[in-house]
This record gives sequence, structure tokens and C-alpha cells, in this order.
Amino acid sequence: QVQLVESGGGLVQAGGSLRLSCAASGRTFRNYVMGWFRQAPGKEREFVAAINRSGGITNYADSVKGRFTISRDNAKNTMYLQMNSLKPEDTAVYYCAGTLQITIATTDDRYDYWGQGTQVTVSS
Repeated sequence: QVQLVESGGGLVQAGGSLRLSCAASGRTFRNYVMGWFRQAPGKEREFVAAINRSGGITNYADSVKGRFTISRDNAKNTMYLQMNSLKPEDTAVYYCAGTLQITIATTDDRYDYWGQGTQVTVSS
């Protein structure tokens, strides 16, 4: 089992950048496929990005492709989401998630472990 804690959210102006972190407990972080999801007020939770266990394969939602970068450092048990060129529509609570499934997962029903979320607000 892994416990996940997000950090790095905040208020930023449109066009700005933020880097989210997801710290994992335990020594088996490297066994987990990891992902980022977000949920805006009144909307369903949506996929943002995912990364395989080694960090060599990534997948992005079309809405963030070219602006966001997912990465992980297995030695530090931490995953990151670098968010550049932020837009007001990126405003949401961002969640990190983990799964022991082998392949990258882009739907939330495939993830078993979730963090508590971190708020990202982009002002226009």
C-alpha cells in the first residue's frame, strides 16, 4: 500500500507556471504507475497525465499536451507535474494517483490510491 501527499498548488496568473509534487510513502513507489487527475467545480474528475514505472513512458490529455510535463524520481519516491502557460481553465483541485497495474492508465477507475488533492487557481 502507498500513501500519497500532493503539494505545490497555489494562485498564479494566466501564463504563469507551477510545479506540483506528489510524495509517496513506502519503499515500493517504483512499482506503481502514477497519474495526475483534476476536478474543477461542478465538473467530473478528468485525466491530466500519467507515467509508467520507470518514467520512460508518459501520456497526456490533449488539453495539457505541450504545456504540462509529468516526471518522477523513484529514488526520492516523488512524482512531479510541471505546469507552464497556465490558463484559467486549468483551475481545479489536482490529485495524484497510483496503481499497481503494469500499463499506463488514463481513467480514474484503474487507480487504487489517491492523495488528498491540492488547489490550483489561475487568474485571468
